[in-house]
Amino acid sequence: MSRILVLMLMISTYALASEAGHGGETDIVQRTVNFLLFVGLVWYLVGEPVKSFFAARSQGIADDLKKVQEKLDESMNLKKDALAKIAEAEKYAEELAAVAKKENKIINDNIMKQCDADLEALAKQHATLIEFEQRNMVRNVVEDIMKETLSQSSEDFDKEAMANVILKKVA
Repeated sequence: MSRILVLMLMISTYALASEAGHGGETDIVQRTVNFLLFVGLVWYLVGEPVKSFFAARSQGIADDLKKVQEKLDESMNLKKDALAKIAEAEKYAEELAAVAKKENKIINDNIMKQCDADLEALAKQHATLIEFEQRNMVRNVVEDIMKETLSQSSEDFDKEAMANVILKKVA
């Protein structure tokens, strides 16, 4: 049916076409009819493909826009998740720093206690060593005095002589 309509339009276009060279008549009516037939024919042949092209193009643009919007929403969600993770990491870092400070104080206190205990032990050891050396010195002095007194003859040994020997060694 459409082919018959097209054929009729083409024949009528040829039939109504005028020759511009015959006299002074105006052919505005024929030209208008020819123009309307031409526009109708073009609309009939090209109208549907152009409409479908632009509809498909509009739908493609809408689909692309929808995809871009989905990606934007996904990016925004990822950004929110990343910001939440950053906030969580900052809290964790603060907690970790506080725990590290507490552990540092505990370790420092333990080291100071150990140092104090070591210093106290060294002081006791030193006092014991001094006492030991004093006893050694007293024993050596007593041994020297005893040797000296024994080496002297027992006749000359009286209280005054013994006092002199002891005073010499003590001084």
